[in-house]
Amino acid sequence: MTLYVNLAELLGTRIENGFYRPGDRLPSVRALSVEHGVSLSTVQQAYRMLEDSGLATPKPKSGYFVPVGRELPELPVVGRPAQRPVEISQWDQVLELIRAVPRKDVVQLGRGMPDISSPTMKPLLRGLARISRRQDMPGLYYDNIHGTLELREQIARLMLDSGCQLSASDLVITTGCHEALSTSIHAICEPGDIVAVDSPSFHGAMQTLKGLGMKALEIPTDPLTGISLEALELALEQWPIKVIQLTPNCNNPLGYIMPESRKRALLTLAQRFDVAIIEDDVYGELAYTYPRPRTIKSFDEDGRVLLCSSFSKTLAPGLRIGWVAPGRYLERVLHMKYISTGSTAPQPQIAIAEFLKAGHFEPHLRRMRTQYQRSRDLMIDWVTRYFPAGTRASRPQGSFMLWVELPEGFDTLKLNRELHDQGVQIAVGSIFSASGKYRNCLRMNYAAKPTPQIEEAVRKVGETAVRLLAEAD
Repeated sequence: MTLYVNLAELLGTRIENGFYRPGDRLPSVRALSVEHGVSLSTVQQAYRMLEDSGLATPKPKSGYFVPVGRELPELPVVGRPAQRPVEISQWDQVLELIRAVPRKDVVQLGRGMPDISSPTMKPLLRGLARISRRQDMPGLYYDNIHGTLELREQIARLMLDSGCQLSASDLVITTGCHEALSTSIHAICEPGDIVAVDSPSFHGAMQTLKGLGMKALEIPTDPLTGISLEALELALEQWPIKVIQLTPNCNNPLGYIMPESRKRALLTLAQRFDVAIIEDDVYGELAYTYPRPRTIKSFDEDGRVLLCSSFSKTLAPGLRIGWVAPGRYLERVLHMKYISTGSTAPQPQIAIAEFLKAGHFEPHLRRMRTQYQRSRDLMIDWVTRYFPAGTRASRPQGSFMLWVELPEGFDTLKLNRELHDQGVQIAVGSIFSASGKYRNCLRMNYAAKPTPQIEEAVRKVGETAVRLLAEAD
């Protein structure tokens, strides 16, 4: 990627995160040239790119400024520390979300579904068709419990960008990231154990804790920097926490990327208290900046980090191909996988391995990152336009999820019921909490290419919220 694109993305991230507010003067071309060791023309190209995306406005003889008209919602409030570990609830609300059948008359804003319509997916589809026609039928045999060697080799190469030095033997292919997370949790924890989680947190991981009879301790999480290390340290001192489970890169649902220094500090805490870390990196490849952010696993020297990911968010969830690098827990993870699903379906593994080896994955990622970043900006603009005054929203630094916080006391469960008859579904905030917090919050997906139908759906969400607030007064 060219230098000016890197510089434009860096400045754009700072603007989106509020380091430069509407009306602020941006650093001069000469100052940026000196700071980053690039030419004046490189800085000028970066500013032209920001100007094209609406993030910077030039003023003659004055420099570049953040557009005054670009008002962003305030960031979501950081939650209060939990008093104690709790048993997980909210299964009914999760079930309502995940059993929804795709319908043309319903705009599904709630599910974690990427855009699978990109033309960059065509080589993968051709590969799947070609494998199904082979006379030796490789996709119909049992696979190695570790997974197809070719795919594991390609994933090991892929993870070099995240700072990880992995070999094929360090990896286990799973049936999606969900199995990677569940086998990791099952390999380390027993019923009754306490797991520290970022809060709000991915509902799938918490429902795994519920199913295995474990308790969650919710740790407050900043919408820009991630899990509170101070609150986590106090929790580790107070409770016999068995594992820390979190999503530090392109977090679901807040979208932040945890700064590298805080990732290192988190690992130091885990070493000090001798606890494992289960790192969900399923969205890590979808960071808007390049190179992609490092994983906590990349700093791990004693094998305590279990790194989980999949191709469900970067390619398509229906492939059901994920993976885990379990470190010191490899044998236990293999056993848990064997007693849950056994080997993973080989046909999509072979097709993905070919897709990666042929060099199709990076162009696909570049296209999706650009699309998702543009859709994020548009979705935030729609929230600003249609939602009630005082609405707060996250600043996703990757992926395709927006976290929206409505006034305290608002009920998004009631909002979702009202929207059902209007052909719209959202993800209610309470499913991202072990104890049902965030009832006034919701998550919306902006993966699909923007259309008038999607804007209309977002307008319905916002205007219905305005009406429900007025009725409550």
